[in-house]
Amino acid sequence: MTSMPESRILLIIGGGIAAYKALELIRRLRERGVFVRAVMTDAAQKFVTKLSVESLTGNRVYDDLFAPTDESGMGHIELSRDADLLVVAPATADLLAKMAHGLAGDLASTLLLATDKKILIAPAMNLRMWLHPATQRNCATLLKGGVVFVGPDHGDMACGEYGPGRMSEPATILAAIEQALLCETQIPLPAELPHPQTAEGRLAGRRVLVTSGPTHEPIDPVRYIANRSSGKQGHAIAAAAAAAGADVVLISGPVALADPAGVKTIHVETAQDMLREVEAALPADIFIGVAAVADWRVVETASAKIKKDPKQTPSLALVENPDILASVGRRSKDRPALVVGFAAESEKLEENAQAKLIAKNCDMIVANNVGAASVFGGESNKVFILTKEGKDSLPLMSKQDVAARVIERLAALLGGRSR
Repeated sequence: MTSMPESRILLIIGGGIAAYKALELIRRLRERGVFVRAVMTDAAQKFVTKLSVESLTGNRVYDDLFAPTDESGMGHIELSRDADLLVVAPATADLLAKMAHGLAGDLASTLLLATDKKILIAPAMNLRMWLHPATQRNCATLLKGGVVFVGPDHGDMACGEYGPGRMSEPATILAAIEQALLCETQIPLPAELPHPQTAEGRLAGRRVLVTSGPTHEPIDPVRYIANRSSGKQGHAIAAAAAAAGADVVLISGPVALADPAGVKTIHVETAQDMLREVEAALPADIFIGVAAVADWRVVETASAKIKKDPKQTPSLALVENPDILASVGRRSKDRPALVVGFAAESEKLEENAQAKLIAKNCDMIVANNVGAASVFGGESNKVFILTKEGKDSLPLMSKQDVAARVIERLAALLGGRSR
Protein backbone atom coordinates (compact mmCIF):
# COMPACT_ATOMS: atom_id res chain seq x y z
CA MET A 1 0.00 0.00 0.00
CA THR A 2 1.24 3.49 -0.86
CA SER A 3 0.72 6.50 1.43
CA MET A 4 0.76 10.12 0.34
CA PRO A 5 4.18 11.13 1.73
CA GLU A 6 6.96 10.23 -0.72
CA SER A 7 4.43 9.21 -3.36
CA ARG A 8 5.10 10.21 -6.96
CA ILE A 9 2.49 11.87 -9.15
CA LEU A 10 2.70 12.62 -12.86
CA LEU A 11 0.25 15.47 -13.43
CA ILE A 12 -0.94 16.04 -16.99
CA ILE A 13 -2.44 19.50 -17.41
CA GLY A 14 -4.90 19.83 -20.28
CA GLY A 15 -5.87 22.98 -22.12
CA GLY A 16 -8.83 24.63 -20.44
CA ILE A 17 -9.59 27.60 -18.23
CA ALA A 18 -9.65 25.20 -15.27
CA ALA A 19 -5.90 24.72 -15.71
CA TYR A 20 -5.39 27.42 -13.09
CA LYS A 21 -6.75 24.96 -10.48
CA ALA A 22 -3.86 22.63 -11.27
CA LEU A 23 -1.52 25.13 -9.61
CA GLU A 24 -3.43 24.88 -6.34
CA LEU A 25 -3.52 21.08 -6.65
CA ILE A 26 0.28 21.00 -7.04
CA ARG A 27 0.71 23.22 -3.99
CA ARG A 28 -1.47 20.96 -1.86
CA LEU A 29 0.33 17.83 -3.05
CA ARG A 30 3.74 19.31 -2.30
CA GLU A 31 2.57 20.32 1.20
CA ARG A 32 1.97 16.62 1.83
CA GLY A 33 5.44 15.62 0.68
CA VAL A 34 4.34 14.26 -2.70
CA PHE A 35 6.88 14.34 -5.56
CA VAL A 36 5.20 15.91 -8.60
CA ARG A 37 6.28 15.95 -12.22
CA ALA A 38 4.10 17.83 -14.69
CA VAL A 39 3.34 17.51 -18.38
CA MET A 40 1.57 20.35 -20.17
CA THR A 41 -0.22 20.21 -23.49
CA ASP A 42 0.31 23.07 -25.93
CA ALA A 43 -3.22 24.28 -25.16
CA ALA A 44 -2.56 24.23 -21.39
CA GLN A 45 0.26 26.72 -21.88
CA LYS A 46 -2.28 29.22 -23.21
CA PHE A 47 -3.82 29.34 -19.72
CA VAL A 48 -0.92 28.83 -17.26
CA THR A 49 2.82 29.17 -17.79
CA LYS A 50 5.48 26.49 -17.57
CA LEU A 51 7.39 28.77 -15.19
CA SER A 52 4.50 28.75 -12.71
CA VAL A 53 4.23 24.97 -12.81
CA GLU A 54 8.00 24.47 -12.56
CA SER A 55 8.17 26.83 -9.57
CA LEU A 56 5.49 24.91 -7.70
CA THR A 57 6.65 21.37 -8.54
CA GLY A 58 10.35 22.13 -8.20
CA ASN A 59 10.87 20.07 -11.37
CA ARG A 60 11.08 20.84 -15.06
CA VAL A 61 7.90 20.68 -17.10
CA TYR A 62 7.71 18.24 -20.03
CA ASP A 63 5.81 19.17 -23.17
CA ASP A 64 7.63 17.79 -26.22
CA LEU A 65 7.33 14.17 -27.36
CA PHE A 66 10.35 14.47 -29.63
CA ALA A 67 12.77 16.48 -27.45
CA PRO A 68 16.13 14.71 -27.97
CA THR A 69 17.50 15.76 -24.60
CA ASP A 70 14.46 14.27 -22.85
CA GLU A 71 14.65 10.97 -24.70
CA SER A 72 18.32 10.52 -23.77
CA GLY A 73 17.48 11.23 -20.12
CA MET A 74 13.94 10.79 -18.80
CA GLY A 75 12.40 9.33 -21.97
CA HIS A 76 8.64 9.21 -22.46
CA ILE A 77 8.36 5.51 -21.61
CA GLU A 78 10.30 5.95 -18.39
CA LEU A 79 8.40 9.15 -17.56
CA SER A 80 5.09 7.31 -17.95
CA ARG A 81 6.12 4.56 -15.53
CA ASP A 82 8.09 6.47 -12.92
CA ALA A 83 5.01 7.72 -11.04
CA ASP A 84 2.76 5.89 -8.60
CA LEU A 85 -0.32 7.49 -10.19
CA LEU A 86 -1.10 9.58 -13.28
CA VAL A 87 -3.49 12.48 -12.75
CA VAL A 88 -5.08 14.43 -15.60
CA ALA A 89 -6.44 17.80 -14.46
CA PRO A 90 -8.11 19.34 -16.27
CA ALA A 91 -9.06 16.46 -18.54
CA THR A 92 -10.49 18.10 -21.63
CA ALA A 93 -12.88 16.50 -24.10
CA ASP A 94 -9.97 16.20 -26.52
CA LEU A 95 -7.83 14.31 -23.99
CA LEU A 96 -10.74 12.03 -23.07
CA ALA A 97 -11.26 11.19 -26.75
CA LYS A 98 -7.56 10.46 -27.29
CA MET A 99 -7.44 8.22 -24.22
CA ALA A 100 -10.60 6.33 -25.19
CA HIS A 101 -9.36 5.65 -28.72
CA GLY A 102 -5.72 4.95 -27.84
CA LEU A 103 -4.29 7.89 -29.79
CA ALA A 104 -0.72 8.97 -29.11
CA GLY A 105 0.06 12.01 -31.23
CA ASP A 106 1.58 14.20 -28.53
CA LEU A 107 3.46 13.73 -25.25
CA ALA A 108 0.42 13.74 -22.97
CA SER A 109 -1.56 11.15 -24.92
CA THR A 110 1.53 8.99 -25.45
CA LEU A 111 2.24 8.90 -21.72
CA LEU A 112 -1.36 7.97 -20.97
CA LEU A 113 -1.17 5.09 -23.43
CA ALA A 114 2.29 3.86 -22.36
CA THR A 115 1.85 3.94 -18.59
CA ASP A 116 1.65 0.86 -16.41
CA LYS A 117 -0.02 2.79 -13.56
CA LYS A 118 -3.60 3.71 -12.81
CA ILE A 119 -4.98 6.99 -14.13
CA LEU A 120 -7.18 9.46 -12.28
CA ILE A 121 -8.87 12.20 -14.30
CA ALA A 122 -10.75 15.38 -13.43
CA PRO A 123 -12.86 16.33 -16.48
CA ALA A 124 -13.51 19.99 -17.28
CA MET A 125 -15.43 21.31 -20.28
CA ASN A 126 -18.54 23.10 -21.45
CA LEU A 127 -21.74 21.33 -20.40
CA ARG A 128 -22.73 20.65 -24.02
CA MET A 129 -19.35 19.02 -24.64
CA TRP A 130 -19.70 16.94 -21.49
CA LEU A 131 -23.23 15.81 -22.33
CA HIS A 132 -22.45 15.06 -25.98
CA PRO A 133 -22.98 11.37 -26.78
CA ALA A 134 -19.42 11.07 -28.10
CA THR A 135 -17.97 12.28 -24.78
CA GLN A 136 -20.30 10.01 -22.81
CA ARG A 137 -19.24 7.02 -24.93
CA ASN A 138 -15.60 7.89 -24.36
CA CYS A 139 -16.16 8.13 -20.60
CA ALA A 140 -17.92 4.76 -20.56
CA THR A 141 -14.93 3.22 -22.36
CA LEU A 142 -12.48 4.74 -19.90
CA LEU A 143 -14.50 3.67 -16.86
CA LYS A 144 -14.58 0.13 -18.20
CA GLY A 145 -10.80 0.30 -18.59
CA GLY A 146 -10.32 1.21 -14.92
CA VAL A 147 -9.77 4.97 -15.18
CA VAL A 148 -10.86 6.78 -12.00
CA PHE A 149 -13.07 9.85 -12.46
CA VAL A 150 -13.34 12.84 -10.12
CA GLY A 151 -16.29 15.01 -11.14
CA PRO A 152 -17.15 16.93 -13.10
CA ASP A 153 -19.23 19.13 -10.79
CA HIS A 154 -22.25 21.26 -11.56
CA GLY A 155 -21.60 24.99 -11.52
CA ASP A 156 -21.06 28.21 -13.36
CA MET A 157 -18.97 27.94 -16.51
CA ALA A 158 -16.44 30.42 -17.81
CA CYS A 159 -18.63 30.64 -20.91
CA GLY A 160 -21.56 31.93 -18.81
CA GLU A 161 -23.60 28.73 -18.79
CA TYR A 162 -24.49 26.59 -15.78
CA GLY A 163 -24.48 22.81 -15.50
CA PRO A 164 -22.25 19.71 -15.37
CA GLY A 165 -18.72 20.09 -16.66
CA ARG A 166 -17.02 22.21 -14.02
CA MET A 167 -13.73 20.73 -12.80
CA SER A 168 -13.76 19.51 -9.19
CA GLU A 169 -12.00 21.65 -6.64
CA PRO A 170 -8.36 20.84 -5.76
CA ALA A 171 -9.32 19.61 -2.27
CA THR A 172 -11.74 17.09 -3.78
CA ILE A 173 -9.16 15.90 -6.32
CA LEU A 174 -6.57 15.64 -3.55
CA ALA A 175 -8.87 13.40 -1.50
CA ALA A 176 -9.46 11.19 -4.55
CA ILE A 177 -5.70 10.92 -5.15
CA GLU A 178 -5.13 9.97 -1.52
CA GLN A 179 -7.81 7.30 -1.78
CA ALA A 180 -6.35 5.96 -5.03
CA LEU A 181 -2.91 5.65 -3.47
CA LEU A 182 -4.27 3.43 -0.70
CA CYS A 183 -4.67 0.68 -3.30
CA GLU A 184 -2.21 -0.98 -5.66
CA THR A 185 -1.67 1.32 -8.64
CA GLN A 186 0.49 -0.98 -10.76
CA ILE A 187 -1.42 -2.39 -13.74
CA PRO A 188 -0.23 -5.94 -14.52
CA LEU A 189 -0.03 -7.29 -18.03
CA PRO A 190 -2.59 -9.94 -19.01
CA ALA A 191 -1.61 -13.32 -17.60
CA GLU A 192 -1.38 -14.94 -21.03
CA LEU A 193 1.37 -12.58 -22.19
CA PRO A 194 5.02 -13.32 -21.41
CA HIS A 195 6.73 -10.93 -19.03
CA PRO A 196 8.41 -8.26 -21.17
CA GLN A 197 12.17 -8.14 -21.16
CA THR A 198 13.20 -4.53 -20.94
CA ALA A 199 15.69 -3.45 -23.59
CA GLU A 200 15.17 -6.81 -25.32
CA GLY A 201 17.85 -7.39 -27.92
CA ARG A 202 19.38 -3.96 -27.43
CA LEU A 203 22.57 -5.39 -25.90
CA ALA A 204 23.01 -8.12 -28.52
CA GLY A 205 26.69 -8.49 -29.32
CA ARG A 206 27.74 -6.65 -26.17
CA ARG A 207 29.71 -8.14 -23.29
CA VAL A 208 28.54 -7.27 -19.77
CA LEU A 209 30.50 -8.04 -16.61
CA VAL A 210 28.59 -8.01 -13.30
CA THR A 211 29.71 -8.55 -9.70
CA SER A 212 27.20 -9.63 -7.08
CA GLY A 213 26.78 -10.64 -3.46
CA PRO A 214 29.12 -10.13 -0.51
CA THR A 215 32.68 -11.26 -0.07
CA HIS A 216 33.84 -13.38 2.85
CA GLU A 217 37.18 -12.42 4.34
CA PRO A 218 38.45 -15.27 6.55
CA ILE A 219 39.61 -14.72 10.10
CA ASP A 220 40.29 -18.38 10.75
CA PRO A 221 38.93 -21.60 9.19
CA VAL A 222 35.55 -20.97 10.91
CA ARG A 223 34.98 -17.23 11.07
CA TYR A 224 34.98 -14.48 8.49
CA ILE A 225 34.18 -10.81 7.91
CA ALA A 226 31.13 -10.26 5.72
CA ASN A 227 28.02 -8.11 5.25
CA ARG A 228 24.27 -8.60 4.76
CA SER A 229 24.22 -8.53 0.96
CA SER A 230 22.03 -11.32 -0.46
CA GLY A 231 23.12 -10.90 -4.09
CA LYS A 232 19.50 -10.61 -5.27
CA GLN A 233 19.99 -7.23 -6.94
CA GLY A 234 23.24 -8.22 -8.65
CA HIS A 235 21.81 -11.49 -9.92
CA ALA A 236 18.72 -9.64 -11.20
CA ILE A 237 20.99 -7.21 -13.06
CA ALA A 238 22.85 -10.09 -14.69
CA ALA A 239 19.58 -11.78 -15.69
CA ALA A 240 18.21 -8.53 -17.16
CA ALA A 241 21.39 -7.99 -19.18
CA ALA A 242 21.17 -11.54 -20.55
CA ALA A 243 17.50 -10.98 -21.43
CA ALA A 244 18.61 -7.91 -23.39
CA GLY A 245 20.84 -10.13 -25.52
CA ALA A 246 24.21 -9.50 -23.87
CA ASP A 247 27.01 -12.00 -23.32
CA VAL A 248 27.06 -11.84 -19.51
CA VAL A 249 29.71 -12.91 -17.03
CA LEU A 250 28.58 -12.83 -13.39
CA ILE A 251 31.23 -12.96 -10.68
CA SER A 252 29.44 -13.79 -7.46
CA GLY A 253 30.48 -13.91 -3.85
CA PRO A 254 28.88 -16.48 -1.53
CA VAL A 255 25.08 -16.35 -1.96
CA ALA A 256 22.13 -18.72 -1.53
CA LEU A 257 20.83 -18.08 -5.05
CA ALA A 258 20.66 -20.14 -8.21
CA ASP A 259 22.88 -19.02 -11.08
CA PRO A 260 20.87 -16.91 -13.56
CA ALA A 261 19.93 -18.72 -16.75
CA GLY A 262 22.01 -17.87 -19.79
CA VAL A 263 24.76 -16.30 -17.71
CA LYS A 264 28.31 -17.54 -17.16
CA THR A 265 28.68 -17.46 -13.37
CA ILE A 266 32.02 -17.58 -11.56
CA HIS A 267 31.93 -18.15 -7.80
CA VAL A 268 34.48 -16.51 -5.50
CA GLU A 269 34.96 -15.98 -1.77
CA THR A 270 37.18 -12.98 -1.11
CA ALA A 271 37.67 -9.50 -2.53
CA GLN A 272 41.07 -10.48 -3.88
CA ASP A 273 39.50 -13.48 -5.62
CA MET A 274 36.82 -11.24 -7.11
CA LEU A 275 39.34 -8.70 -8.39
CA ARG A 276 41.40 -11.44 -10.01
CA GLU A 277 38.34 -12.85 -11.84
CA VAL A 278 37.15 -9.39 -12.89
CA GLU A 279 40.52 -8.60 -14.46
CA ALA A 280 40.55 -11.99 -16.19
CA ALA A 281 37.05 -11.39 -17.61
CA LEU A 282 37.90 -8.01 -19.16
CA PRO A 283 37.54 -6.49 -21.70
CA ALA A 284 33.80 -5.79 -21.56
CA ASP A 285 31.45 -3.15 -22.93
CA ILE A 286 29.79 -2.62 -19.55
CA PHE A 287 31.00 -3.28 -16.02
CA ILE A 288 28.36 -3.23 -13.27
CA GLY A 289 29.79 -3.51 -9.77
CA VAL A 290 26.82 -4.52 -7.63
CA ALA A 291 28.78 -6.66 -5.17
CA ALA A 292 29.11 -5.38 -1.61
CA VAL A 293 32.84 -6.00 -1.40
CA ALA A 294 34.25 -6.08 2.14
CA ASP A 295 36.33 -2.97 2.75
CA TRP A 296 38.86 -4.75 4.96
CA ARG A 297 40.43 -8.16 5.46
CA VAL A 298 42.53 -9.63 8.24
CA VAL A 299 46.24 -9.10 7.73
CA GLU A 300 47.05 -12.64 8.78
CA THR A 301 44.44 -15.41 8.69
CA ALA A 302 44.79 -17.93 11.49
CA SER A 303 45.49 -21.46 10.25
CA ALA A 304 43.47 -22.98 13.11
CA LYS A 305 40.31 -21.89 14.87
CA ILE A 306 41.01 -19.13 17.36
CA LYS A 307 39.96 -20.49 20.75
CA LYS A 308 38.04 -18.30 23.15
CA ASP A 309 40.24 -17.22 26.05
CA PRO A 310 38.47 -15.50 28.98
CA LYS A 311 41.75 -13.83 29.90
CA GLN A 312 42.44 -12.33 26.50
CA THR A 313 40.28 -10.96 23.71
CA PRO A 314 41.98 -11.46 20.34
CA SER A 315 42.78 -8.34 18.36
CA LEU A 316 42.50 -8.32 14.59
CA ALA A 317 44.86 -6.30 12.46
CA LEU A 318 43.03 -5.21 9.30
CA VAL A 319 44.17 -4.02 5.91
CA GLU A 320 42.13 -2.44 3.12
CA ASN A 321 40.86 -4.68 0.37
CA PRO A 322 41.39 -3.71 -3.26
CA ASP A 323 38.80 -1.28 -4.63
CA ILE A 324 37.45 -3.27 -7.56
CA LEU A 325 35.13 -0.54 -8.88
CA ALA A 326 37.85 2.10 -8.83
CA SER A 327 40.40 -0.23 -10.41
CA VAL A 328 38.03 -0.82 -13.36
CA GLY A 329 36.93 2.80 -13.63
CA ARG A 330 40.49 4.13 -13.69
CA ARG A 331 41.88 1.65 -16.19
CA SER A 332 43.79 3.29 -18.99
CA LYS A 333 43.63 0.13 -21.09
CA ASP A 334 40.55 -1.94 -21.79
CA ARG A 335 38.31 0.30 -19.69
CA PRO A 336 34.67 -0.64 -20.37
CA ALA A 337 32.63 1.95 -22.26
CA LEU A 338 30.33 2.17 -19.23
CA VAL A 339 31.36 1.60 -15.61
CA VAL A 340 28.52 1.39 -13.11
CA GLY A 341 28.76 1.27 -9.34
CA PHE A 342 26.21 0.69 -6.60
CA ALA A 343 26.15 2.77 -3.43
CA ALA A 344 24.38 1.44 -0.33
CA GLU A 345 24.49 4.26 2.20
CA SER A 346 22.92 4.90 5.59
CA GLU A 347 23.31 8.70 5.52
CA LYS A 348 24.06 11.58 3.12
CA LEU A 349 23.00 9.34 0.26
CA GLU A 350 23.23 11.80 -2.62
CA GLU A 351 26.41 13.44 -1.33
CA ASN A 352 28.18 10.10 -0.93
CA ALA A 353 26.92 8.79 -4.27
CA GLN A 354 28.15 11.91 -6.05
CA ALA A 355 31.55 11.56 -4.40
CA LYS A 356 31.74 7.91 -5.45
CA LEU A 357 30.81 8.75 -9.03
CA ILE A 358 33.75 11.14 -9.30
CA ALA A 359 36.33 9.40 -7.13
CA LYS A 360 35.97 6.05 -8.88
CA ASN A 361 35.58 7.48 -12.39
CA CYS A 362 32.19 5.87 -12.94
CA ASP A 363 29.66 6.68 -15.62
CA MET A 364 26.71 5.84 -13.36
CA ILE A 365 25.98 5.19 -9.71
CA VAL A 366 22.84 3.40 -8.53
CA ALA A 367 22.27 4.45 -4.93
CA ASN A 368 19.92 3.36 -2.20
CA ASN A 369 19.44 4.10 1.49
CA VAL A 370 19.98 1.08 3.71
CA GLY A 371 19.75 3.00 6.97
CA ALA A 372 16.06 3.58 7.65
CA ALA A 373 14.84 0.23 6.30
CA SER A 374 17.42 -2.22 5.08
CA VAL A 375 16.90 -3.72 1.65
CA PHE A 376 19.48 -6.45 2.21
CA GLY A 377 17.79 -9.78 1.63
CA GLY A 378 14.49 -8.19 0.62
CA GLU A 379 12.64 -8.45 -2.66
CA SER A 380 12.26 -4.73 -3.39
CA ASN A 381 14.50 -1.70 -3.66
CA LYS A 382 14.15 2.06 -3.98
CA VAL A 383 17.05 3.68 -5.79
CA PHE A 384 18.12 6.72 -7.68
CA ILE A 385 20.34 6.66 -10.75
CA LEU A 386 23.11 9.24 -10.77
CA THR A 387 25.16 10.23 -13.81
CA LYS A 388 27.28 13.27 -14.57
CA GLU A 389 24.22 14.73 -16.31
CA GLY A 390 21.91 14.49 -13.31
CA LYS A 391 19.82 12.30 -11.02
CA ASP A 392 16.72 10.22 -11.64
CA SER A 393 14.80 8.81 -8.67
CA LEU A 394 12.83 5.60 -9.06
CA PRO A 395 9.88 4.55 -6.89
CA LEU A 396 9.93 1.49 -4.67
CA MET A 397 9.83 -1.54 -6.96
CA SER A 398 10.95 -5.14 -7.17
CA LYS A 399 14.66 -5.79 -7.63
CA GLN A 400 13.86 -7.34 -11.00
CA ASP A 401 12.17 -4.11 -12.10
CA VAL A 402 15.11 -2.04 -10.80
CA ALA A 403 17.41 -4.27 -12.84
CA ALA A 404 15.27 -3.81 -15.95
CA ARG A 405 15.33 -0.02 -15.54
CA VAL A 406 19.11 0.04 -15.09
CA ILE A 407 19.73 -2.17 -18.13
CA GLU A 408 17.28 -0.13 -20.19
CA ARG A 409 19.17 3.06 -19.29
CA LEU A 410 22.56 1.48 -20.02
CA ALA A 411 21.35 0.15 -23.39
CA ALA A 412 20.23 3.67 -24.31
CA LEU A 413 23.55 5.18 -23.24
CA LEU A 414 25.61 2.54 -24.99
CA GLY A 415 23.53 2.92 -28.14
CA GLY A 416 24.94 6.41 -28.56
CA ARG A 417 28.54 5.21 -28.39
CA SER A 418 30.58 3.43 -31.02
CA ARG A 419 31.54 -0.17 -30.55
